[in-house]
Amino acid sequence: MSIRSSIEALIRPSTVASAHCDLPCGVYDPAQARIEAESVKAIQERYQNAENMKGAQTVEEYRTRALAIKEQRADMVKHHLWVLWTDYFTPAHAEKFPELHQLFWTATKEAGAAKKSQDPAQGQQLLDAIKEIDTIFWETKKG
Repeated sequence: MSIRSSIEALIRPSTVASAHCDLPCGVYDPAQARIEAESVKAIQERYQNAENMKGAQTVEEYRTRALAIKEQRADMVKHHLWVLWTDYFTPAHAEKFPELHQLFWTATKEAGAAKKSQDPAQGQQLLDAIKEIDTIFWETKKG
């Protein structure tokens, strides 16, 4: 036995794990995107109701801050969706659920639209798109 094969034998793992995602499943969940999307919608609602908010800020200051936070949260939605799409879902999932690609495209586009919209109805559209992905996600966990 050569020195190289001896070293390889020593460092070769005794157990090999495999997973279709980065880590064995259990770390991915559309809830992360949903929570951020709920924040987006809540900020859109508060933006619309800024005149009734109490505090030291002016309405303009309040709305400016709300927009900055909403844009950050919308980016987080996109991030969580893309991680789920690229790291969890497999070609087999896409084959079983052919609408999956379109759902992710729609949801990420809605997250992008949320950055520009102060309308809570748009925030609800984002939440609805995530809910469709969530339904499929949990369907994949059954089997």
